Amino acid sequence: MHKQPKGSFWGLVPLIIFLILYVITGITTNNFNSMPLMIGIMIASAIALLMPKVGAKKQLSFSEKVTKYCIGGGDNGLILMVIIFLMAGGFYGVSKSMHAVDAVTNLGLSILPLKLILPGLFMIGCIISFAMGTSMGTVAALMPIAVSLALKTHGNMALFCGTIVGSAMFGDNLSMISASVIAADRTQNVKAAAKFKTNFLMILPALIINLILLAMQPLGKGAHLSGNYHYDLVNLLPYVVVIVLSFTGMNVLPVLTIGMLTGIIIGVWHGNFSIIKAMTIVHNGMMNMEDMALIAILVGGLVALMDYLGGIAWILNLLTKRVKSARGGEFAIAGLVSLLDIITTNNTISIITAGPLAKDISAQFHIPAVRTASNLATFSCIFNGLIPYGGQLLVAGGLANISPVKIVPYSWYCLLMLLSSVIFILIGFHQQKAEA
Repeated sequence: MHKQPKGSFWGLVPLIIFLILYVITGITTNNFNSMPLMIGIMIASAIALLMPKVGAKKQLSFSEKVTKYCIGGGDNGLILMVIIFLMAGGFYGVSKSMHAVDAVTNLGLSILPLKLILPGLFMIGCIISFAMGTSMGTVAALMPIAVSLALKTHGNMALFCGTIVGSAMFGDNLSMISASVIAADRTQNVKAAAKFKTNFLMILPALIINLILLAMQPLGKGAHLSGNYHYDLVNLLPYVVVIVLSFTGMNVLPVLTIGMLTGIIIGVWHGNFSIIKAMTIVHNGMMNMEDMALIAILVGGLVALMDYLGGIAWILNLLTKRVKSARGGEFAIAGLVSLLDIITTNNTISIITAGPLAKDISAQFHIPAVRTASNLATFSCIFNGLIPYGGQLLVAGGLANISPVKIVPYSWYCLLMLLSSVIFILIGFHQQKAEA
């Protein structure tokens, strides 16, 4: 391995300006979602296009820098990731319209024992988030139920909220159709099934301990559950198909296509929508991912320009100059994606931004790609479930009418996942081969 060039801090200026703008607008407006990420990335991209390269004997022309930007944004892996984003959005739109989400929720609630209400609610959230591939969708779907259960059981509302947020991050971290998982898999060029095996082992202790802690929590007097939780097993088929096919190692594109077609057939059969309406539903679902897809392309172009300006080499040198082992490299990757997520509150964008840097660190210290993908997905999800100004806690707090800050100490699964992941890195297992 050649010695890592030092690069130039100058190359990070576009990203730093973006982060400053993002933080300032978040603080001044009391809302960290007030500045659209796409606008921030475009401002950073414009600055990068106008900046000269420090120490270069010959500067690229503006047109040449635009070409470099477009090549970065049009990377094969990046465009494939964008297509997968759109397909995942289409699948979610169909599954929601034909009531697959309702079927999963009601199935779980209908078999939920009262004494296991908290661990049961957590497991239902894990199943739904794994099936849906979205933490925000899980929080939005289950929080009304969690609020109702907390009131009926006289339970701690913040604990119920933290339970839902934790379960939502489980699927965001592991689901084959999660945008963050897709980003981690594609940036590191690993198969979804291979990443899942490593990642699940990584978080398994946190999952078990969290379930035990939740089962030990007492409920108030007079706790009861009531309601008719109707569901149709046929409506579960799209999720069953996606999960089963994903574990066979099939490419994610045909998996999502088959799952989507299954949902359309069932939806038309049940009269939920017509075939023509199904096309609109798929389109609307894809459009829900449009912003994410465009941001991914813009970030790809920005990273290419930052690489040209020396920023990528500089940050790699900073992160790795004291790193002497694969273990240290993994901590560098974990720290990088965690920092980006804390600042941007978006785990997918954090992974897309950190992905190329993480791949270089992995190559330098011979870290298996599946471990790198797992670290990217896990650490970004951990902090997304802990930052009170992030979307998940804001939605949970809003629906429960409590401050998101009160939920943070009860986001037990995310806290345990942090501990489990750090221990997993310390233990090692670097001898295992990456299944790419």
